[in-house]
Parts: sequence; structure tokens; C-alpha cells
Amino acid sequence: MKNYTITVNGNVYDVTVEEKPAGFTPAQSASPAPAPAPAAPQTPLQAAPAAPSGIQSGAGRIAVKAGAAGKVFKIEAAVGQSVQPGDPVVIIEAMKMEIPVVAPEAGTVASIDVAVGDAIEAGAVLATLN
Repeated sequence: MKNYTITVNGNVYDVTVEEKPAGFTPAQSASPAPAPAPAAPQTPLQAAPAAPSGIQSGAGRIAVKAGAAGKVFKIEAAVGQSVQPGDPVVIIEAMKMEIPVVAPEAGTVASIDVAVGDAIEAGAVLATLN
């Protein structure tokens, strides 16, 4: 037996792990496997809230998309601002990390389609450029 201390999401757990000899295979249980739990009914996703006033949604031809799901942490660019490839447009927070979402091409920010605090999915359009 070995004892370990594991931290998961800030919670500390003490665990004991039993070591088995090499080549050990567990015996088959005579009782049947439990039936899988019924799936919970899925609720449809709610539509994203309307863009804040003064922001034009989807006005540009170049989409700036999220690479990961997370929450909008900060908006770095403003509508009308000129950006170069690699310039941060929006910063998202995912898995306790701040991840910049950058302009894929040079252009002018045509719209910011999210607000700080919005939950987003991977691939979501965060802004558009012209």
C-alpha cells in the first residue's frame, strides 16, 4: 500500500493505493454489471444574449473565433481599431488560464460580438474584422 496526497481544484485528498503483483488480473464477478443510469433529459442551449448597445454583431468578413471554451475575461480591441496578425482582440479565461484570441489577419475591427463575463464555446465568433 502506498499513501498519496492529491490536490484537485484546490481540494486536498489523502488516498491509499494498493499495489498488485505484475501480471495480476482481477477475478470475474459472478453478479451482472449494473445497468447504466438513464440519461438526464437534455435542455436546449439558451440563445446568446443580444450584443450590448453600440456593438454591431457580425459586421465584418473575417471572423475571430475562440480556440477553447471559457469565459470572456477582457476585450483588448475596440470597434474601428486597426489590428495586425497576432494582435490580441479578446482574452478568454479557460482552466484558470488567460488565453489571448488574436487577429488572424490585418484589418479593422468591425464588431465585438461578446461582452466581458460571457460564457463561450470553442469555435464561437468573438469579433469580426474588415
